[in-house]
Amino acid sequence: MRGQDRHESRDRIRFGVAVLTLVLASGVVWGARAADHRDPVTAPHHRQRSVTTSPHAEQSTPPHTRPNVYAAIAAGGFSPAVAGVPERVYVPNGVPGTVEVIDPKTFRVIRRMHVGSFPEHVTPSWDLRRLYVDASHSSSLAVIDPRTGRVVRTIRGIDHPYNLYFTVDGKKAIVVAEYHDELDFRDPRTWRLIKRVPIPGNGPDHADFSADGRYLLISTEFDGNVFKVSTGPMRVLGRVHVGGLPVDVKLAPNGSAFYVANQGLSGVSVIDPVRMRQIGFIHTGAGAHGMAVSRDARFLYVSNRLAGTISVIRFATRRVARTWRIGGSPDMLQVSPDGSQLWVSNRFGDTVTVLSTRNGRILHQIVVGPDPHGLTYFPQPGRFSLGHNGVYR
Repeated sequence: MRGQDRHESRDRIRFGVAVLTLVLASGVVWGARAADHRDPVTAPHHRQRSVTTSPHAEQSTPPHTRPNVYAAIAAGGFSPAVAGVPERVYVPNGVPGTVEVIDPKTFRVIRRMHVGSFPEHVTPSWDLRRLYVDASHSSSLAVIDPRTGRVVRTIRGIDHPYNLYFTVDGKKAIVVAEYHDELDFRDPRTWRLIKRVPIPGNGPDHADFSADGRYLLISTEFDGNVFKVSTGPMRVLGRVHVGGLPVDVKLAPNGSAFYVANQGLSGVSVIDPVRMRQIGFIHTGAGAHGMAVSRDARFLYVSNRLAGTISVIRFATRRVARTWRIGGSPDMLQVSPDGSQLWVSNRFGDTVTVLSTRNGRILHQIVVGPDPHGLTYFPQPGRFSLGHNGVYR
């Protein structure tokens, strides 16, 4: 289904999900938000160790000698491509159609730019030379030059780009056209369509790639599925039903499993990508939504959007090591280049929260526009970008 009817149908689905989460949030998020008024040093840091794992989980875990796919994101590992690029945090605000630029040294908004209707994420290019703003309702990509922090052009005719990724070899861009339930593989130099891959699910959302880049796993938020898609032949290879509302996806450092944040089930599903089976579930908190990997690749940060908390999962044990109560509605995450800070957009509000990765203490809250979503902190350590709001290898 195409055109206005399809757009209105998907908007109704999104509106329904938003209403549901806001209703739940009235009893969860707003209660958690009271923590904003306390001294962050004295705010409680809860420890959780709830995990359910299948008997086959250990069979899918390879020896520790397997390479770390995140080795290149360690602090200090900047590509020569970003030499001289000033550190900035770019925050897309859906409702006003703007991107706000924050200087992370002063924690001040230094620029506000109109980029199109309903920007969802700010995505670094594979070669780290540009930033793309996925303006979904404008069917366009606004291009930012990170050296100046300004929009330099707009690429039109990119049908409803909710999200944007790049294959590991950098030869293909993948536009997540959520409104049409498809992935559009494009040439990242010309943006010419290579192949359109229909996803037999409802609401393709977030993705990540295997260690060798030969396939990706993508969530379909509105039907509880995760699909496996090849990046060579560009076709759907398999499906696993996890239930709930799956959103963000991250590969384990050793490449053996994928972690999928599930805001409908208040936790993270662990998936064996070879057998396409769920092999574990880690309870984190209500509305588990966004994820980011720590600089040393030991921990996975998970935002619990309804609980107003951040959970810290230890990759080695697949358990929650600690939970930080920060209030608000934490959504997408970015780790600072030195690994000491976590930057978090508050989706149901108008702020970005900065907290310490050492103890979860809130360092700053920065007022931005309404509906902040997929912020990116740029530049970051890494050889290249896989897209989204800044996923590096």
